[in-house]
Amino acid sequence: MALELVGKLVKTLPEVTGQGKNGTWQKQEFVVETTDQFPKKVCVSLWGEKVNDLKQYAPGDMLKLSLNLESREYNERWYTEARVWRIEAADGAEGGAPAGGGQAAPAAARQPRAAQPASVPFNSAFDEDGSGDLPF
Repeated sequence: MALELVGKLVKTLPEVTGQGKNGTWQKQEFVVETTDQFPKKVCVSLWGEKVNDLKQYAPGDMLKLSLNLESREYNERWYTEARVWRIEAADGAEGGAPAGGGQAAPAAARQPRAAQPASVPFNSAFDEDGSGDLPF
């Protein structure tokens, strides 16, 4: 499941390394905050050589992330991970991808709302005799 997420880098967590059956591994987790109307903070992870890609960014930088969601079971519990496979500067684009994969439009591309009509009195649909054009 490939998704995109655009957000501001909030915090970089400590790098974790270890030794597995296939050799040494490294993992870097970090937190990004979307710029939607209701911002969400999302913790994502980088594995292997991709850890070095994050070192060029500082908190406050806007990032565009390509990631996969993956869940696995361990001892009858499920664990979900958002694993980033590409990270790049967002070039000032605003808006984040909701978890469902939809893409929010950048602020510059959003259409302005049409002007609202002047308020209409509540009973304006009725004639003076109390009858109106309502179907009931």
